[in-house]
Amino acid sequence: QVQLVESGGGLVQGGGSLRLSCAASGNIGSINIMGWYRQAPGNERELVATVTTGGTPKYVDSAKGRFTISRDNFKNTVYLQMNSLKPEDTAVYYCLVRRLTGFRMDYWGKGTQVTVTS
Repeated sequence: QVQLVESGGGLVQGGGSLRLSCAASGNIGSINIMGWYRQAPGNERELVATVTTGGTPKYVDSAKGRFTISRDNFKNTVYLQMNSLKPEDTAVYYCLVRRLTGFRMDYWGKGTQVTVTS
């Protein structure tokens, strides 16, 4: 039914930038949250940024001022612009869509690797 396709991960030097995209297909509901979590080896998965249908964002403290989340509701796509990247940002980044209308459901992407070198 719902499928999330992530893109934009890669290898960058510290201080560089990446732009992640996640396009959702299928019925994700008219009210939902889209965003990104990340998980580094040996660490728990943590919220990076989310944005509501209405455009209200949430960020992990370490991302504030560096990352910007946005979405295109016509394309059902969420973006994460990551600037001033640091080695500690290295992780697998997972797209999340949380359906809030009708039945409640979380949908996860397969993950895209972000690696930031010193």
